[in-house]
Amino acid sequence: MFLEPQTRGFQNHCVPWRRCQGEEEVCDAVNMWEETMPQTSVVFSSILGPSCSGQGQPSMGERGGGASGSGDLIFQDGRLISGSLEALMEHLVPTVDYYPDRTYIFTFLLSSRVFIPPHDLLARVGQICLEQRQQLEAVSEKAKLKSFSAKIVQLLKEWTEAFPYDFQDEKAMVELKAITHRVTQCDEENGTVKKAIAQMTQSLLLSLAARSQLQELREKLRSPAMDKGPILKAKPPAAQKDILGVCCDPLVLAQQLTHIELERVSSIHPEDLMQIVSHMDSRDKHRCRGDLTKTYSLEAYDNWFNCLSMLVATEVCRVVKKKHRTRMLEFFIDVARECFNIGNFNSMMAIISGMNLSPVARLKKTWSKVKTAKFDVLEHHMDPSSNFCNYRTALQGATQRSQMANSSREKIVIPVFNLFVKDIYFLHKIHTNHLPNGHINFKKFWEISRQIHEFMTWTQVECPFEKDKKIQSYLLTAPIYSEEALFIASFESEGPENHMEKDSWKTLRTTLLNRA
Repeated sequence: MFLEPQTRGFQNHCVPWRRCQGEEEVCDAVNMWEETMPQTSVVFSSILGPSCSGQGQPSMGERGGGASGSGDLIFQDGRLISGSLEALMEHLVPTVDYYPDRTYIFTFLLSSRVFIPPHDLLARVGQICLEQRQQLEAVSEKAKLKSFSAKIVQLLKEWTEAFPYDFQDEKAMVELKAITHRVTQCDEENGTVKKAIAQMTQSLLLSLAARSQLQELREKLRSPAMDKGPILKAKPPAAQKDILGVCCDPLVLAQQLTHIELERVSSIHPEDLMQIVSHMDSRDKHRCRGDLTKTYSLEAYDNWFNCLSMLVATEVCRVVKKKHRTRMLEFFIDVARECFNIGNFNSMMAIISGMNLSPVARLKKTWSKVKTAKFDVLEHHMDPSSNFCNYRTALQGATQRSQMANSSREKIVIPVFNLFVKDIYFLHKIHTNHLPNGHINFKKFWEISRQIHEFMTWTQVECPFEKDKKIQSYLLTAPIYSEEALFIASFESEGPENHMEKDSWKTLRTTLLNRA
């Protein structure tokens, strides 16, 4: 027996990201989404284009050289759109007269892991640096050598700050030490470069230590207890606490949900999201990469969505009296509306999904007493037709509000995570990594990087609401019913109405009695 959403006008299309990765489902999904591929947000168009490199690029279609003049990069309207991996790597490395734009550094470091492990990329960067250093030493250009060394340190600093987890690999740390050792030899007089390297290394080690401790802590935390309920009587004692006994203000609960969302989403890093691309490439090539296991943050955030949906269903189904169930449904509708007003679309979608699970949606007598006008508005916003057009319009409005915000409350944007992941996933599946000439399709990775950059900007917003430990403790630790317990509670509240429900109820009772 599975928890399927009922057809109450809204259908839950937000399956968790890991469930859309089956080979057959991928083919069907790509065909379904190809014509409705979400358009990339233009929020960062002023940052990422058209002059992405910031270096006065060649005109449309003209070949342009990398930093070392490899002549294997293609620009269009001043924007880098393709190149060989080697040329793109050379374009990353500074020279005496050139330093790559920060947006290019971020985009290439993010996307390069699809083609080459970070430690191998670092090794190649080290080789290019060594070649340039030897050229400068050959002509005794000490001043230029110092300038070049400072730029290399700056590049490494940006790398370690943007993607510190790349250096958790021992191989990467070995390469980093090798490069910095060569660079410090050019700065023996005043030690300026050496000081910068020491500060960079210290910051990197602190970041790695903090992230390691956070991961250990999260691994110790368990998901909310799954309450399977009594064998045949799933109803709780009348005195058992429910969400309304902890918080009866929809706005306050929406604010606490926003707290939890921002705390959990802040643990997601750009390279975690890029693994959606790397994961599918490794599956397509029938091989596995060592970094595929580092998806804990994605899975944990996805599990939070599912737990919140199940908690909503549990809170409704466990109520004995129809009048109180009606009140519970109306309360969650108000909470979802407050989440929408805040900009917390992920919690709003989880709540709606919970109310559309079969055990809740089938409670027709209860729903007949609910004032559903507000719920209908929420479902309209989450209507999956036209690739969730209504939701995307609302998200764009929240994004614009965030950009012009005068207060921290107006800066909050928490997108529906499952939809965001699907956007990245299908953008990757629809557009190839390589062009017919063998070049990397860098135009595709500009778009993926733009969306990930925008998402990361949203995750960095500090929650302006006061934290209520009591409410958050309940939301995170309250027992949630299993699928079977939800159906038991639902059927006990309102008996089966048709042959299919009667058969399901009979089968469920028999299964549970035999299990006892």
